[in-house]
Amino acid sequence: MTDRNIYLKTIPAGEAVATAISALDRDELVKTETIPVHEALNRVTAEAITARCSSPTYHSAAMDGFAVKSENTFSAREGNPVSLTKGSDCVAVNTGNPLPDGMDAVIMIENVVDAGDFITIESPSFPWQHVRRIGEDIVATEMLLPRNHTISPFDIGALLSAGIYDILVYEKIRMTFIPTGDEVLPFADRPTPKAGEVIESNSQVFKGLAAGLDIEFKAVAPVRDREDKLLKAVSAALKDSHVVVVGAGSSAGSKDFTRKVFQELGQVLVHGIAVMPGKPTVVGTAQGRLLVGAPGYPVSAVVCFEDILTPVISWLSGKYRPERNRVSVRMARRTPSKPGQEEIVRLAVGRVGSEYIGVPLSRGAGMITTLTKAQGFTRIPAESEGVEMGDSIPVELFSKRSGLDKVLMHVGSHDNTLDLLGDLLMGSDTPLRLVSTHAGSMGGLTALKNEMALFAGAHLFDPESGDFNFPFLEKYLPGIKVTVINLAIRHQGFIVPKGNPKGITGIESLGGTGVNFINRQRGAGTRILFDYHMNKSGLKPQDISGYDREEFTHMSVAANVLTGAADCGLGIYAAAKALDLDFVPLAHERYDLVIPERFIDDYRIKALIDLIRTDEVKKAISELGGYETPLTGKQMTPGIGLG
Repeated sequence: MTDRNIYLKTIPAGEAVATAISALDRDELVKTETIPVHEALNRVTAEAITARCSSPTYHSAAMDGFAVKSENTFSAREGNPVSLTKGSDCVAVNTGNPLPDGMDAVIMIENVVDAGDFITIESPSFPWQHVRRIGEDIVATEMLLPRNHTISPFDIGALLSAGIYDILVYEKIRMTFIPTGDEVLPFADRPTPKAGEVIESNSQVFKGLAAGLDIEFKAVAPVRDREDKLLKAVSAALKDSHVVVVGAGSSAGSKDFTRKVFQELGQVLVHGIAVMPGKPTVVGTAQGRLLVGAPGYPVSAVVCFEDILTPVISWLSGKYRPERNRVSVRMARRTPSKPGQEEIVRLAVGRVGSEYIGVPLSRGAGMITTLTKAQGFTRIPAESEGVEMGDSIPVELFSKRSGLDKVLMHVGSHDNTLDLLGDLLMGSDTPLRLVSTHAGSMGGLTALKNEMALFAGAHLFDPESGDFNFPFLEKYLPGIKVTVINLAIRHQGFIVPKGNPKGITGIESLGGTGVNFINRQRGAGTRILFDYHMNKSGLKPQDISGYDREEFTHMSVAANVLTGAADCGLGIYAAAKALDLDFVPLAHERYDLVIPERFIDDYRIKALIDLIRTDEVKKAISELGGYETPLTGKQMTPGIGLG
């Protein structure tokens, strides 16, 4: 049996960074080079830079007008003008012209009366009025920039103005990324992966993050899971890189050779950081250069870059570590955490009323889409057991704070039409981002009750009244005035594989027949609909294999059926159509948007409602399949049912 790696000791990320920095000699590792000033943006000076020339190099006019000798103007007063002869007493100048000999002031053109051979003025000037004197901005030999200064666009202008055309800077940090794994397919080949294969993408995530640090990045072709091949790849990368990153080879698996290779070439400093995700990170050195083993799961890999590589590379570059914008956010849901290690939780964040609300997203280390959906993240300290609903927490943002005001925060039932609306809203003249958290219809009502969403999607059927949503609003949102807008009538049914191999005809087919079912989460309107029909048929939960297995979206249910993880699941027709699956109809239902009246005049909600009422949206919803739009965009009232 092949030996597996073990985590000898996990340490905080900050301690891992300090360990790496103490093992590196920046002065020895990072060399200097001379480059043209006009190509030096974001580079770091390796020495103090002094001005070669003054700026300006001569006394110059700061305004358009006439250069004068100030003492000749002292007697000028309103009603008692002074006349100055052109050529002898005054000379016309434009901004930037050298000041003529004997002159020490400039009178603006709008303050003179031009009388042909002379001018008249009614107010005096004073010495050096509207004149840029020699060295006013820069004096030759003065220090312009110190060492370890990051060059800005303004610095380039100052350096060129001072006659500096070349400067000594530190070389850019060079990183090589080495993907590993027998299952990894090069993305450049545009492959379609089979079972057991994955498309390599972490290198390009790192490339984008590296660009933010202004370093030179290179990725090589994926290396197979063989120790000799990895040893050869890392050895080659060490020849011309300051930092070598091995991707997907840092865990405790038997085929992860990163630690062995690092030990053979140099030393392992850290194997395991006390951060989730990101725990499997390996840090080492070889030939005075930094070695990092990054986890294969994409979110873990990003944490490795952000918490380990970014601070070390910033130090090597002589730059400050980039800081994200931060806001205080109220948590929409209780989020427990395991004590003993810091946990990074990704959040959907938007403004609801006068405060920012954060909804925790899925926490799996392999879910890169949680980063595309998140507006920020929070760090739960190692000594904490989590965050309670309603707690205010600090959140680091992925974008500008002002962008949160353009977020439409939805919590509630999942529907494919929300993706359609999200795309159309981003394509509008005033783009809005629809952030949807799939918590089920009941979860949406709870979010509205706690003022943690602008609106909620719901399709709750009440068997007693035959109505949708309103009986639940009366019960769970007492005293809260809401407006209910219909989005669509949709078709619910059983999503089954192509050809319906199990011969499912209805809910009765699920009882004790060996059919493997996949359910929706408790509180979802689809779950409530299923339970209604289950009870009506006389079946019980224990009669249905898979009743307790839960998914949070219709597309997740469909994906389970497509991959064979389930024989069927209850969901909307549009999800079955999207994955080319078959569909056994069960019921029609009304999917509404529930909007608190306090938000009805919010410009984001107005934009949403206006969009829903367009013919473009109604046509697009119909084309998805499994939807009807006779009520779309209309305000609902109790008792309407399906219209």
